[in-house]
Amino acid sequence: MKQLLMCSAALVAVAAPAAAFAQSTGSIDFENEIVVTGATTPKGLAGVELPETSKARGVLNQEIIERQIPGQSVNDIINLLPGVSFQNNDPFGSAGGTMYIRGFDNTRISQTFDGVPLNDSGGYSIYSSQQLDSELIEQVNVNLGTTDVDSPTAAATGSTVNYRTRNPTDDFSVKIVGSAGDFSFFRMFGSVDTGVFTPWGTKAFFAASKATNDTIFNNRGEISKQQYNAKIYQPIGDNGDFISIAAHYNEAYNNRFGSVTFRNDGAGAVPSRFPNNRDERDYVIPYCTTQMPAIAGVADAATNCGSTFDERVNPSKTGNIRINSRFTLADDLVLTVDPSFQYVRANGGGTATAREGFRDINPGSGVTNAVGYLGGSPYFGYDVNGDGDLLDSIRVLAPSETNTRRYGLIASLRYNFSEDQSIRVAYSLDYARHRQTGEIEFLRNDGQPLHAFPQEGNPLRDATGSVLQKRDRFSKAILHQIAGEYRGKFDALTVTAGVRAPFFKRDLNNYCATSSATGFVECFGTNSAGAAQYAALNPTIQGPQRRVFKYDKILPNIGLTYDVTDAIGLFGNYSKGLQVPGTDNLYNSFFFAPDTASAKPSPETTDNFDLGVRYRSSKVQAQLSLWYTIYQNRLASAYDPETDRTLYRNLGRVDKYGIDGSLSYRPIPELVLYAFGSYLKSKIKDDVLYGECTSGNVSGGIAGCAAVGDPIYAQTSGKRESGAPVYTIGGRAQATLGPVELGVQVKRTGPRYVNDLNRPFTLGGTIIGGVAVSGGAQVMDAKAPAYTLVDLDARLSLAPLGMGDKTYLQLNVSNVFDKLYYGGFDGRLDAGFAAASNLPFVQIGSPRTFIGSVVFAF
Repeated sequence: MKQLLMCSAALVAVAAPAAAFAQSTGSIDFENEIVVTGATTPKGLAGVELPETSKARGVLNQEIIERQIPGQSVNDIINLLPGVSFQNNDPFGSAGGTMYIRGFDNTRISQTFDGVPLNDSGGYSIYSSQQLDSELIEQVNVNLGTTDVDSPTAAATGSTVNYRTRNPTDDFSVKIVGSAGDFSFFRMFGSVDTGVFTPWGTKAFFAASKATNDTIFNNRGEISKQQYNAKIYQPIGDNGDFISIAAHYNEAYNNRFGSVTFRNDGAGAVPSRFPNNRDERDYVIPYCTTQMPAIAGVADAATNCGSTFDERVNPSKTGNIRINSRFTLADDLVLTVDPSFQYVRANGGGTATAREGFRDINPGSGVTNAVGYLGGSPYFGYDVNGDGDLLDSIRVLAPSETNTRRYGLIASLRYNFSEDQSIRVAYSLDYARHRQTGEIEFLRNDGQPLHAFPQEGNPLRDATGSVLQKRDRFSKAILHQIAGEYRGKFDALTVTAGVRAPFFKRDLNNYCATSSATGFVECFGTNSAGAAQYAALNPTIQGPQRRVFKYDKILPNIGLTYDVTDAIGLFGNYSKGLQVPGTDNLYNSFFFAPDTASAKPSPETTDNFDLGVRYRSSKVQAQLSLWYTIYQNRLASAYDPETDRTLYRNLGRVDKYGIDGSLSYRPIPELVLYAFGSYLKSKIKDDVLYGECTSGNVSGGIAGCAAVGDPIYAQTSGKRESGAPVYTIGGRAQATLGPVELGVQVKRTGPRYVNDLNRPFTLGGTIIGGVAVSGGAQVMDAKAPAYTLVDLDARLSLAPLGMGDKTYLQLNVSNVFDKLYYGGFDGRLDAGFAAASNLPFVQIGSPRTFIGSVVFAF
């Protein structure tokens, strides 16, 4: 959506070259105008572009995208830009990954697809496996540390990733890509362009793909993905006006794999720890062959069939419809209107141990039995397995399901009041209906789901007839935003000055009682009598309720560029970013009374500064930028040993700064060299309030705990943020030798702290302020070490065989030297853990993989 808005910005005429690389109708229009008017500025070298803009921005186009693994996630491809760090869970782009840009994690990065926002409307996550097929991406552009003035998002405090779909071709064409590789990978992609098929210039394309592979590392599981795309384009007149309608649908069913306990002390075996060498990287998940008998009068235990992480199924169905349009109302007045609709249905799999009997919900000395999803387990209240008692436990499928319907609109009006000066106003709407449930269903005898989505089968009910589910909530995320921008060109100086004003509302309904500050809930469903009884027995616990949160902010965005010469330019930019609290954080706040400070989480804000220099010629393109970000109210997750749950802590102010640079050089027409690098420094300014001293802390003589209730602080002052690498450096060389093209790319990712205390993970002992003050044993170093990956690609043209210049064979090899490395993990606050089951997880880095492809096109 952000990009759609921006597209209108691009319409801002001659002074807006930067907008040409945004995701909107206006941006595309203005980019075409630059080409038509004969601008001599080079577009890029070997698929890497450095647009003339006040922001530090990098662009990758189809020339480099098509040389990556066919179907690869666009988020892995942008790993070739400075400041970007992405760890792919698999070699093929079908299993997700972990992304940071300038230290911003994926929930703080805005990603758009033809202007449509892709971040989850609840928690702002980006799902890398659900992106557009790479063959259809015209370009992807990345603002490394700032948002745009018209970004219609309440999530991005910093970076943006924007990609757009190519237009249909003027002539009839067909493209077929067939790929096969390690891990039984097989993929087919096909597209058909109609060419212009009406007297009015109408053209369209249709595309589909199907990919399957075995999961890597473990001995079981499969990843299956299919995708369908279509676009129709109708020009209006001959002045660049048009209407286009595009549709996208993606469906995936994935088994989990490769996520292991974040420890390297050698205790136990993989996946209970990280492998010590490549021989340990592959592990076995036993198939379940034992069914527990149902014996009357005996408390039959649930089996473990289906309980492992690797047996989880992660299904998703996503789709959208996108309309882009441009209308010239007068010579200097242009309107763009871009509506959209999105649909998302997904869950993360998982199981739970259900109980036939009842749960005592009376916190006092008496006993009050109840049924429902209580204390983290479903209670049926009847004999499930037919053995005549209510003593037994049964393993059931218990995923957390999300169903979202999302409506968007971006409208922009641009007016040129002189040849060199323009203004525009824009409005955007993002309206998301977010339903989150947790129905349960029986498993097959081998522990596999009967249905990937329990709602499609027969969700289980308790003795009262109420559907058992571990969560039951509905929310609306509603953004209204107005924006305005001025652009003026004064000889060599171009100035942009804009502001956006988002008005954001979260309307949340939790139909379960919130029993802890970590979001633990007690769900009675439609059993209103049970819910009332629980509320009477637990008067201090917040029951089912609705709360409305509103946030608004004025967010300026000011930039300038100065042309020192035709080839050298200076740029600078200031922007303010905003992220309002996500649904999980807000639902957790339901534990507190509505009128208390803890029930009103504060939004995160950033002040982002960029200053740089850019050089562009036909043989050399280079960019160097210095940046600084001031972060306020930075949230971090932390494990609470008292409640055995994860809490959100406010890190307060965090200052981040660094340097990014890239250089492309074409010494001869047959060879292009590209290098990039970045360095990041972050500094948490204060110690973080972690909790309060207990009577046990006082009696135990814990330092700083003189009395019950004294504050406990995590010692974060002066420390770096976790998760993001200290530096990245890499490069690519691409050569053409007659019908053969060769490419090699390398990237080294620097060390990453595993927590915000910058301390090793420990297990056991006395934990205060997130660290073991006594008795803890180290199980993981303070940093995940640096690693280097090398990828190869080779292409053999079949044109000499008379098959056309668009038909070729391609070989891709990822992780050529089969490096064992720590893959993606989420940064966190704490370093000490009471039990091994509380330790976080890390993904094993993707191994060496060979993929061969045949590309046939005419």
